[in-house]
Amino acid sequence: MSERYVKVKVQIEQMKSFGEDAEKEGVDVEDEQVPVSSSPPASVSPDPPNITIAGRDAANTCKHRGKSRIKMGRDDKNKHTSDVSLHGSGVSAHVGRNLNKQGHERTLHIRGTGKILQGKNNENNGVTIHPSKNNQDARREDGFKLARKRRPVTVDTSKAKTSLEALKLSIKQLKWKEFPLGRRAACDIYWHGVSFHDNENVVSGQVNKFPGMIEMLRKINLSRAVRTMQELFPEEYDFYPRSWILPEECQQFSTQIRMVKENDATVNPTFIVKPDGGSQGDGIYLIRDPSDLKLMVGSQAKQAVVQEYIQRPLLIDKLKFDIRLYVLLKSLEPLEIYIAKEGLTRFCTEPYQEPCQKNLSHVFMHLTNYSLNVHSGNFVHSDSQSTGSKRTLSSVLYRLAAKGVDIKKVWSDIIALVIKTAIAVVPELRVYYQADIPPGKPGPTCFQILGFDILLMKNLKPVLLEVNSNPSMRIEHEQEVAPGVFEYVPSPVDEEVKVGVIRDTLRLMDPGSKKASISQLRAGGLEHGEEIPMEAETQERSPDEGALPSLCLKQVYPKYTKQFNYLRLVERIAAMFIRFLGVKGNMRLGPTAFRTFIRTCKLSNSNFSMASVDILYIDITRRWSGTMPDSREAGMGLQAFVEAFFYLAGRRFKSLALREQVVSLLELCEAQLESPSGVEERRSVSCSRAMPRAIKSQTLGLTNPQLNSPAPLRRAASQDYRLHQRLKPRTLRANVEN
Repeated sequence: MSERYVKVKVQIEQMKSFGEDAEKEGVDVEDEQVPVSSSPPASVSPDPPNITIAGRDAANTCKHRGKSRIKMGRDDKNKHTSDVSLHGSGVSAHVGRNLNKQGHERTLHIRGTGKILQGKNNENNGVTIHPSKNNQDARREDGFKLARKRRPVTVDTSKAKTSLEALKLSIKQLKWKEFPLGRRAACDIYWHGVSFHDNENVVSGQVNKFPGMIEMLRKINLSRAVRTMQELFPEEYDFYPRSWILPEECQQFSTQIRMVKENDATVNPTFIVKPDGGSQGDGIYLIRDPSDLKLMVGSQAKQAVVQEYIQRPLLIDKLKFDIRLYVLLKSLEPLEIYIAKEGLTRFCTEPYQEPCQKNLSHVFMHLTNYSLNVHSGNFVHSDSQSTGSKRTLSSVLYRLAAKGVDIKKVWSDIIALVIKTAIAVVPELRVYYQADIPPGKPGPTCFQILGFDILLMKNLKPVLLEVNSNPSMRIEHEQEVAPGVFEYVPSPVDEEVKVGVIRDTLRLMDPGSKKASISQLRAGGLEHGEEIPMEAETQERSPDEGALPSLCLKQVYPKYTKQFNYLRLVERIAAMFIRFLGVKGNMRLGPTAFRTFIRTCKLSNSNFSMASVDILYIDITRRWSGTMPDSREAGMGLQAFVEAFFYLAGRRFKSLALREQVVSLLELCEAQLESPSGVEERRSVSCSRAMPRAIKSQTLGLTNPQLNSPAPLRRAASQDYRLHQRLKPRTLRANVEN
């Protein structure tokens, strides 16, 4: 019996490869739980794993599920073994290693028998694990050690600017590594203070700014983007005030206001004028007559937006206030949007009165901008979250709920506003993104925190005031400590909200986190009209995140795809535009590319010749170039292309409404582009570019993986749209989360 022994070989190829990868990356060593199974790891698993290799204690384990075969030695092939009972061909075993004991003692527990066999590597009567080669065993063992502690995430904060203090606190809480002066080697995350181009040398990692976001969220471009959506979906986009772009629409604005006053002499509306590139309330003023417009700055026309002023806002303590809501745009492809569960409310410092000629200049009464009201003698700095001139959003919502306000409906309407606004600006962002990071070119991925400024009307309807590409992330405020002497002192309200937003944004963007892929998410979300349950999300946490609070960011897209995907028509037009751009990095369509688009989609005929196509191109391009004098490129931009597309749709399908015209033309063009002749023609044109299939399915707004061919894709998109046409929009419901 002394010569009889059991030889066990545990096949763990995944562990072997994991160890090789970790050895190559040079990961630090620390005892830590490391999942090595092919399936996504779970924080708590009710089922015990089949194979567990233990380190110094039971907590430091590596889990692996698989079949283990116990082979008998050559001398025992014909002998019966009654000492060990095996259940089937797969035997579950617990193999432990105690590295503290000399000789690396091993233990083998055969499940179902209650027997434990002990031995040493250098003894024949012990239980041994035989690798194919000795160096593989050493490599695997090193892999376990190296994987036990992941290399800390590196963050370049050299360009962070005003958000630096909140960022430092967030990095410290996450136990990541900060490089305040940058470094030569690549970092995992680059935190820029202003724009994507703060550091031109980033070719990898992740940047917290999207290219083109500053330009896209300027007052004029945002108004144009929302106006396009209002043409297609007027009821869905009624949360944005009616706007006119100055100076090009000054005459139109004057005419419309004069006609309104002529029809009803009692109507005397108020308007608010916002400079295109203004921020922090700079240059904003109220008017009641078009003659009060200040169109010129010196000898140059002033770019601005004039909007209807919301005269009946919701008041608290007789003060007007607005909401600053932080929104994370995690990616464009696929589109992922997160909303912070906590925000800020900024209060005016003078009791509100409806605007009249006497009080139009009272900025502390009408404008909620913090940067303006902080200089008022009535501004109250408070350490409490529910008092003062700056409070948390949750404290305001609780106060409204105590008065019987349906907070679920308010929060639901705010979520819908955010998603719809993002859908409006994403098409142009895609064009900017492909220009700075063309397909096939190495470059970073992007994400960005946006600041939505929202006003609640007296009837509790949310109104979008503006979207800030660089919302302030300061966690201190300016305070006068002596006459004429100001210094920055900590602001508990700002720190409570902003540090959580930055920290949890970094957690979501952690390059080492093993999150479920987009295909593993809830495909499509809820049906149109269903309630939006704001339940707490369960998040997997790494061992380092055990002490951190739950995420303060709530995913709203693609979670609620089915409720809003029918709005993404302009994205499909933008995908077509990008397809024909030609030269990588270009943002404008040349005349040849536009003719190629018309010819490929077979939009010309005897009544609409190629000469008419050229005239259309010249007419629209010339008009748009006049509205964008600072443009560096010649040609047709996306907004001009959308106008041309609308014109072509109206010409082709005259009997339909605009929305149905656009849908019909999109289906026609997409069908032609998928036809063999369309594919062949695109290949023959050197300036054409193919759109990746993943992007195409996303822009079509489909989430069904079974739809693989072009025809079902188009049919599903059309059916999804027509379904929403038949369904009367219902109020989205949501529970308050704090």
